[in-house]
Amino acid sequence: MKAAVRKWETVRQFALGLPGAVEEFPWGPEDCVVKVNKKIFVFLGNTDGPEPPGLSVKLKDEALHQHAMTSPGAQPTGYGLGRSGWVSVPLGEKGAPSAELVCEWVEESYRTVALKRLVKELDARIDAHG
Repeated sequence: MKAAVRKWETVRQFALGLPGAVEEFPWGPEDCVVKVNKKIFVFLGNTDGPEPPGLSVKLKDEALHQHAMTSPGAQPTGYGLGRSGWVSVPLGEKGAPSAELVCEWVEESYRTVALKRLVKELDARIDAHG
């Protein structure tokens, strides 16, 4: 469980470091989301519940979506979001994806909702830092 919490915190910090990203708690303190342009790009939930932490991301890229769905315990996100490419991935399962891989998925989800100028800013940042 501690490893899953550390992974969750790494992913949260990565998401908050993306251009224009803001953290909000629209349904209370147990439901953390990160938004850009007032649109959610990652549902993070929390680390205080009885279940190990997990997250949900929107993956329009078919290969990334299929890869995420092969993660242990992964499933289409509820409330009909799965039909739009959202995938929920638990972080505490044996064989769960690495924080680095999950951050790639978060970046892909970000790119689906961020304004083009913010994506250009992100690309420039990536180019500058290799």
